Amino acid sequence: MALLQISEPGLSAAPHQHRLAVGIDLGTTNSLVATVRNGISVVLNDEDGVALLPSVVRYQTDGAVQVGIAAQVVQSEDPQNTIVSVKRFMGRGLKDVGEVIDLPYRFVDPASTGSGQALGMVQLRTVAGVKSPVEISAEILKVLRDRAERSLGGDLVGAVITVPAYFDDAQRQATKDAAKLAGLNVLRLLNEPTAAAIAYGLDNASEGVYAVYDLGGGTFDISILRLSKGVFEVLATNGDSALGGDDFDQRIYCWVLEKAQLSQLGAHDTRLLLTHARAAKEQLTEHAQTQITALLSNGELVDVTLTRDAFYDMTQNLLTRTLQPTRRALRDAKLNVDEVKGVVMVGGSTRMPQVQRAVTELFNQTPLTNLDPDKVVALGAAIQANVLAGNRSADDWLLLDVIPLSLGIETMGGLTEKIIPRNTTIPSARAQEFTTYKDGQTAMSIHVVQGERELVVDCRSLAKFELRGIPAMVAGSARIRVTYQVDADGLLSVSAREMTSGVESVVTIKPSYGLSEGDITRMLQDGNQHARDDMQARALREQQTEAGQLLEAVENALQQDGAALLDDASQAHIRSSMDALRDVLNGNDHLAIKRAVEALNQATVIFAQARMDRSVSHALKGHNMSELEN
Repeated sequence: MALLQISEPGLSAAPHQHRLAVGIDLGTTNSLVATVRNGISVVLNDEDGVALLPSVVRYQTDGAVQVGIAAQVVQSEDPQNTIVSVKRFMGRGLKDVGEVIDLPYRFVDPASTGSGQALGMVQLRTVAGVKSPVEISAEILKVLRDRAERSLGGDLVGAVITVPAYFDDAQRQATKDAAKLAGLNVLRLLNEPTAAAIAYGLDNASEGVYAVYDLGGGTFDISILRLSKGVFEVLATNGDSALGGDDFDQRIYCWVLEKAQLSQLGAHDTRLLLTHARAAKEQLTEHAQTQITALLSNGELVDVTLTRDAFYDMTQNLLTRTLQPTRRALRDAKLNVDEVKGVVMVGGSTRMPQVQRAVTELFNQTPLTNLDPDKVVALGAAIQANVLAGNRSADDWLLLDVIPLSLGIETMGGLTEKIIPRNTTIPSARAQEFTTYKDGQTAMSIHVVQGERELVVDCRSLAKFELRGIPAMVAGSARIRVTYQVDADGLLSVSAREMTSGVESVVTIKPSYGLSEGDITRMLQDGNQHARDDMQARALREQQTEAGQLLEAVENALQQDGAALLDDASQAHIRSSMDALRDVLNGNDHLAIKRAVEALNQATVIFAQARMDRSVSHALKGHNMSELEN
């Protein structure tokens, strides 16, 4: 019996042909590329046998661009043209960068450049001109692409590029744009913790529930996955998109400034001390103390000793910021720590002893480090790329990833109606029907939001668009179906369709830049801490919305039929109830509004019956019983 392997159209490999695909870990501190050779995922080295490419880009006056070690060694000499940790600026606006202190760059507000390329993303002025984080990241990806093509001896079919699980739509889109500039075909964007789980699970044939603790140079992610017979199911994810090893460096840098009584440093000295701070952090992984010695541009010598205990004390709150999302992820997955079979450590920053100790204490077990934390993400991405290129049957294993934050829509009263809840498996599509608010309404504004709070003002606005051409009907008669679709890359598109007429509008969500530092973490924390307040606020808005609709309906009815059907006393009674409702409408007591609504409903019972009777009489006038029976 012959066996046939079915692949995606255009991606099937001939028996003698292996389609060249790679996995790329575009990291904050270091980047690397991996592929699958002879069924085994391996990292590709440069011509010197080095796997890690420092994520450092230097622009020179002659137009040349240095990437990697060559740029890294001169970062203190040319700090304003040597960009380090550019990943932290991907999809971010100028106001977000303002929250990061002591950076030696010349930031540019994109609105002042007249360039539409960045669309709100911060840019950096260099000797080679103004550069966006997308362009800078593309330089790193070009080097990795060239390395892969030289190592593999041919052109690449495509690449799977990893991103932090907590990257939002803008940050993910910026990553795809950078890959396009670098000449790469993106097969998929893959969350970094999920990539690590793929590498670890397939390498060790592991099964059970695993936590992936990913602390990189600029981001922190925690994912809880269940591995079972080749199925990788992400149960929950959490984290902080602006917390990483760079922040630990900053704490050392600030400590040095305080100890040496320094202030108002220039770009050169700032970058010099930040470089020494990173080296000190790495030294303290193996040693109990380290010496920080630097000669500043004014001739002043900095010479201080930093102990591991002092480093632990100054970074304790940063470590706590990783443990809080970890606990929330466990709660979201409805698991206790004793149900976690293993903890996979990802990212170079997990080598810090205090991180290892904290994770050990939280999970009551020693973390798994048998795979290099710097390489495990790229190895997992390579395995996924190999499948998507058609070199391996996707039936061998199944990947089920999730979205990190709920996606919703604004409804009347400024309320958030969640369409796709957080930790929903992707790709995913959800639809929900809404209706019109006023008689004769022919258009509807669709406001797409992201977050966990009940009120729109507390969530992140992603996009707004309009559905026009709705047939004029009485309020509540139109049926508008709003559909949210999240693809495998975590990117969102939204469509709205009026069901009777078929009028439709579609928008692909591409916000101008990503969430500000701590926004995502704040959304989840606020969602938990303010749950009761949110429910009360929601109840108030709902009552206010209902009251407003009732007042408008009663007012219209009185103008049309009040004089014909009611005497002056009855009209006065209804008007009095309406005034009582208006008096409490803008207050904060939803129960008072509810009582006033009930009172107005009661006051209009006879009026409503009279209007109904007259409508029935008009409908029956001129018809006999036989006609009605027919």
